[in-house]
Amino acid sequence: MILSVVLALFLPCAGMSAVFLVYLCLLWCATNNNRGDVRLPVKQPAEMGLSAAELEKMPKVTGKELVMGTECAVCLDEIEGEQPARVVPGCNHGFHLLCADTWLAKNSVCPVCRAQLQPQIVDPPDDNPC
Repeated sequence: MILSVVLALFLPCAGMSAVFLVYLCLLWCATNNNRGDVRLPVKQPAEMGLSAAELEKMPKVTGKELVMGTECAVCLDEIEGEQPARVVPGCNHGFHLLCADTWLAKNSVCPVCRAQLQPQIVDPPDDNPC
């Protein structure tokens, strides 16, 4: 009877102590790894957005000229009738001018549909009769 009580108290404590010792050994090995060839993964730089010259070539309209809706997906505010807006070529999504320029200076994709803005879309060829 006494033996079973001692075993019931001792075995769980011994098991938890063994797990804790294994944890300490693994932690010590991880912190004292002196090999110089181990490097942390480096995050690749994000793709750059559009330049100021490319942004100037994109179409500008007013809020009342927008076709696809009047809510700016960047700031989630309505584009009023006389506010300047920018239309993304290709998908025709519209945004406040400042919101679109801020977004497109950092990202070269549409904030709504994530369509990649190709240079030929932003900079149409000169032989275009329109």
